[in-house]
Amino acid sequence: METLGLQAKKVMKAYPNRTAVKFEDVSITYQDLYYRSMAIASYLEDKGLKKGDRFAVLMSNRHEHVELDLAAAFGGFIKVPLNYKLHPREHEYMIDDAQLGIVIGEEDLINPIELDFDRLLIGTDYDTVINRYYGDAVEEDVHEDDLFAIMYTSGTTGNPKGVMLSHRNMLTGALSLSEVCEVTNRDVIGHVAPLTHGSNFLSHVAWLHGNTQVVYNNFEPEEFIDDIEKDQVSVIFMVPTMVNLMIQNPNFDPEKLKSIKSINMAGSPIAASKLQLALSKLGTKFVETYGQVEAPMCITVMPRNQLSSRLESCGYTGPFVDMKIINSDGLEVENGEVGEIVCKGSLVMKGYWNNEEATNKTLQNGWLHTGDLGWVDEQGYLHIVDRIKDVIISGGLNIYPREVEEVLNKHEGVKETCVIGIPDDKWGESVVAYVVPNGTTEVVEEDLIALCKEYLASLKKPKQIHFVDQLPKSSYGKILKRELRKQHLEGVQ
Repeated sequence: METLGLQAKKVMKAYPNRTAVKFEDVSITYQDLYYRSMAIASYLEDKGLKKGDRFAVLMSNRHEHVELDLAAAFGGFIKVPLNYKLHPREHEYMIDDAQLGIVIGEEDLINPIELDFDRLLIGTDYDTVINRYYGDAVEEDVHEDDLFAIMYTSGTTGNPKGVMLSHRNMLTGALSLSEVCEVTNRDVIGHVAPLTHGSNFLSHVAWLHGNTQVVYNNFEPEEFIDDIEKDQVSVIFMVPTMVNLMIQNPNFDPEKLKSIKSINMAGSPIAASKLQLALSKLGTKFVETYGQVEAPMCITVMPRNQLSSRLESCGYTGPFVDMKIINSDGLEVENGEVGEIVCKGSLVMKGYWNNEEATNKTLQNGWLHTGDLGWVDEQGYLHIVDRIKDVIISGGLNIYPREVEEVLNKHEGVKETCVIGIPDDKWGESVVAYVVPNGTTEVVEEDLIALCKEYLASLKKPKQIHFVDQLPKSSYGKILKRELRKQHLEGVQ
């Protein structure tokens, strides 16, 4: 197994004059990308950073993300991507926890952080560094098991944890994505989701083939499909929220996405009915993957030519991981039985940075405990049920919110839904649904209750249905059930 830096050097040598990355009016060849990335690596070395030292990236989607990835790979540094949509106090925790040597990013994002640290601001300062060190190079002995990145989790249960990912983790993830997305050296890879998260894993696929990467800094459905058509993007990562906004836009024109070969959809589950709608409008372009930051992207994979016949599954086990379903005693269950999804292999993280307790709890005998519930069918395909912590226990029986959401999403007037459990004096918990209408078809509570009666046992029907304009979401587009539950309880007091 090689490192990200060694692999990138191969394609840089093979395609020196090919466009490596485009962003707005910036276009950089592979040869120029090599020199620019080496310039940043040389600058960091001159600042006193050594192999294994950490620097942060704090910026919106820009071409510098690609350069900084390579600077880390060449110099043996550890990149710490910070989600630019988080609060400065959250950034302060991560900067302090990771013991960062320097933060590189945009001035308006860095300045509100009330800590003392070295910084390199994108713009004049960054360009000056590039010009000063252009032509310099670093020579560092980097190995496949060396850390490449520390990526912080969303912190839904306390402070965020720093996931330690090695070059091996990143390359196996890239190889898995390359295979399931059917990437060749002729493809153009687009980035519209944050490059601090899921889309970054797809970025490394470009270093396997010498692809051009096109970076977009915002997502407006109509402008986005115009950009895709103009740039002839063929492979892209999108979260389900983006897909829903795109296909449910009244002005959506699928003809503009003719260049797209595969849309890697991941980050959160998508309702089968919404997936069917997407397939009906775009055809077999969707690739589904299931993973976590702790096992990037490809615990399971679902190729585009299989998805239409397996809408309720997220695929079979990926090529660089073993997976099984276990019960509360840690024993593997039979096919069809629900249990926790666990996995092991070269895709799985090395552990949590500076957090041995969390590492030992999550990694047990080499197996990553995902906290997700699922079951495997007779053909070996995984079906996600829910997060363990989101299961509703009513009258002593388990109710999985996702199965209720799947039914509610069947209604033509529903854009998206979220089902939560709230305290109930009689039953322990009761089912409450929040629904966002799409505005195309009228939707009323009576119709949704009738739909639930058609598909679900009586105890699973929502006791309350609330219609809202939007649901609370993370900066990565995931619905925040904890926040919604908190809002609900505050509203009824």
